[in-house]
Amino acid sequence: MKTIAVIEDDLYIGNLLQKTLASEGYRVIRAYSGTEALLLLEKQSPDLILLDLMLPGLPGEELLPFLNGIPVIVVSAKADVDDKAALLLNGAADYITKPFALKELLARITVQLRRQPVLCNTCLRVGGLCLDSGDRSCTLSGKQVHLTRTEFAILKLLAENVNHCISKSALLDRISMDTPDCTEISLKVHISNLRQKLREISGENYIETVWGIGFTLSLPFS
Repeated sequence: MKTIAVIEDDLYIGNLLQKTLASEGYRVIRAYSGTEALLLLEKQSPDLILLDLMLPGLPGEELLPFLNGIPVIVVSAKADVDDKAALLLNGAADYITKPFALKELLARITVQLRRQPVLCNTCLRVGGLCLDSGDRSCTLSGKQVHLTRTEFAILKLLAENVNHCISKSALLDRISMDTPDCTEISLKVHISNLRQKLREISGENYIETVWGIGFTLSLPFS
């Protein structure tokens, strides 16, 4: 059973979400403020978080950076495009504006839960992509993708953070142990080669550049 954390101070909305999610077979945990959410998440690790922004204590925008590794759907009355863009770039997986249709929210939750990487022994699976750290092999939709050591390290990090932007500096730092020869200049070449290899199999461009920031991997499901 998947667990969803509802971080919402509005009792009516929180109760509605809890009742609806429970009826769909989810386990629900709740917090009513940002500070309470931090305490809750120290003890429990949900599969997904529904996050309101206008929370007492610690607002949602300030809470978001502490939620790394868990997909977060922001549920807020704020409809400004700049607000949405900033939150998505700062780690939110999705954004839905109040008032919302429960059917749409449930669909967005389903999508995010499908996107969670699954680690089985040494194999990381996300969408149709499978990366095996044991022999550094990679398949996409069942077809072999021949990667260099550096390309494998880059793709694995992006897959572990699917649909989240990884900055160039963070990417270089986190793969440095495996690929000490990779620099900011050569990183562009490796990313370009990765795009081409994935495109040859899928026909799609799954590695996106977030200009001035870094890169993100977006995969369909198969």
